[in-house]
Amino acid sequence: MSQSKRIQSQSGNLPDFENTEQAFAHLNSIQLKKALVLFSTVGSPVLVKIGKVLVNIALMLRIPIGWAIRPTVYSHFCGGETIGECDSTISTLADNRVKTILDYSAEGKDSESEWDLTKAEIMRAIQSTEGDDRHAFSVFKVSGLASTALLEKVGASLKPLQGIESAHLSLSPAEKEAWSRVQARFYALCEESASIGKPVFIDAEESWVQSTIDALAESAMRKWNVNRTVVYNTVQLYRTDRLDYLKALTSMGESEGFQVGVKLVRGAYMEKEHERALDRGYASPIQPNKATTDRDFNCALEWCISHLDRIALCAGSHNEESNALLCRKMSEMGIERNDERIWFAQLLGMSDPISFNLARSNYRVAKYVPYGPINETIPYLIRRAEENTSVAGQTSRELELIRREKARRTDESVQNEK
Repeated sequence: MSQSKRIQSQSGNLPDFENTEQAFAHLNSIQLKKALVLFSTVGSPVLVKIGKVLVNIALMLRIPIGWAIRPTVYSHFCGGETIGECDSTISTLADNRVKTILDYSAEGKDSESEWDLTKAEIMRAIQSTEGDDRHAFSVFKVSGLASTALLEKVGASLKPLQGIESAHLSLSPAEKEAWSRVQARFYALCEESASIGKPVFIDAEESWVQSTIDALAESAMRKWNVNRTVVYNTVQLYRTDRLDYLKALTSMGESEGFQVGVKLVRGAYMEKEHERALDRGYASPIQPNKATTDRDFNCALEWCISHLDRIALCAGSHNEESNALLCRKMSEMGIERNDERIWFAQLLGMSDPISFNLARSNYRVAKYVPYGPINETIPYLIRRAEENTSVAGQTSRELELIRREKARRTDESVQNEK
């Protein structure tokens, strides 16, 4: 019996992540076959590496590739190029009791005008959620609003949990002006989220810019998380220091009188983190193996659920065992499944057996729905492919369940013809 099955059997009546009929009810037969092909492909490290090289060459040579990407990986992992194009996906999720987190995923901006345009698009995404219960949260990346070099320089002068205002920044006059514009963009998005009453996630990024992101998120929590939880920071538990950070953040919220919003994830920048640490000769901030990452992630879940008087939690996980663990802890502590302080979240096109079976069991569930121009979302799509490849067991599991559902539908069709 698998660990996730053991966890379920101990508490009884918890979500059955092997219920493929519920998990893939939102996909017709053609969509299910496409998912089967996609997960077969991303399960191959060789094919993913070749695909990444070919795509980057095509972009460098300005060869149009949207025609090939749109009907395949793009349509599976993204909602559309615009907010309006995402509406059918949002409605399908809502029909299956899953909320949306609309995520503008265009990347690689490097000028003030582009950062202003990105901020304006994120603002439109936030505003589109007003009065629409199909949406659970808004989300954005701070690197979409600023130069990563500037974020890194600001972060170098910050001490953990000391506050963005107390930083002694050694910035040039031009950098100070740029930093003021970054803060203005950031706080405008948080303020809009607060004004319409829809919480917002601040996504985690690489360790060398995360100190700045943490400080911005903490300052926003102090301002807008007094009476309710509006701003959520993201904690990547594949970092060795993040469990301690979570505990210290909780203590700070208690002492300063604000609610702590956290989205827990394992992380998405492992290879880049290791390579940079090796190249620059410092100790890698990443856990030594998956087991320690899993341990810290589950410890973080238990910490949060034990401090619900101070913490609002979103478990952003594609791991069956961690999701089952959180369900079991909620049951043991007598916490209602639809408690507004606890959410589960996964990415569009991934871990449907987790998302839809949780939702059918009345837990609060949301899916990230990325959108943006095809060429500009390619970095996001490449990360999704690499993420699936690096977690071989997860990809194999998803592939197995898709095959099982395809066989179930075939058997059902045969029975109906008799």
